[in-house]
Amino acid sequence: MDNRAIGYIDSGIGGLSVVKKALEQLPNEQVYYVGDTARMPYGPRQPKEVKKFTWELVNFLTDKNIKLLVIACNTATAAALDELTANLDIPVVGVIQPGVQTANKVTKTQEIGVIATQGTVNSQAYYNGLKKVNKANHITQLAAPRLVEIAEQPVKDTGVIQQEIIKILSPIKQGNVDTLVLGCTHFPLLASYIQRAVGEQVKLVDAGAAAVSVVANILKEQDIQHESLTVTPQKHDEYYTTGNQKTFLKLAQSWLQTNSLDVKHLAIQDGCLILNK
Repeated sequence: MDNRAIGYIDSGIGGLSVVKKALEQLPNEQVYYVGDTARMPYGPRQPKEVKKFTWELVNFLTDKNIKLLVIACNTATAAALDELTANLDIPVVGVIQPGVQTANKVTKTQEIGVIATQGTVNSQAYYNGLKKVNKANHITQLAAPRLVEIAEQPVKDTGVIQQEIIKILSPIKQGNVDTLVLGCTHFPLLASYIQRAVGEQVKLVDAGAAAVSVVANILKEQDIQHESLTVTPQKHDEYYTTGNQKTFLKLAQSWLQTNSLDVKHLAIQDGCLILNK
């Protein structure tokens, strides 16, 4: 048993879709989440810059003695997973490979779509991964940065949003895919809109949810699960943002469906994240 927290990092709030799955599947585990909302989105940035920002988030969490790290951001996973895995002495889980494995199992026609940020598409991480597990896979990729913007804002007119998403995803619809990987952790927040846009016959793959299943297996295999909350004090999850606390809190409460969140602000100073007192 290991009662230390699991750390989650993301460029903003999209990683909360991963945390939501973790809260459902791993209710005993303590969550430390850092969303770099001051510098989002990561998708258009160069890999070197994304890697630098990612290390800053990771260093903050490792200083808090986490037992496992989840890179709840596809762009950061593509840019930094290998380096983080090689340099940290705790397990590191990204969201891309679990998404690849799940999509490959789900598809019946080997026609797989991937929607992601420009950075993730440019990395070819999903394309190469899906080809590696099965050369017969045919992959249609689409960079959809506008979906990130939509997910980051409170929904005002659902009809207008649905029509915009239908237009954005028209290349995927025309590709006749039977499986669609949501290759950005923001996208599950728009899953109902995306499903209607591509059709009910298309299976959506939530890469973040697949990553949580990997985390559960690691916790069990390494015997580092948190003790049951029936015999220990209530856990205290911690959420941090580099951006506006009120905006983060409002969106996080809505997506996680809770009113009891503690959100703290982190200042960015000389490559370090400093907790504002």
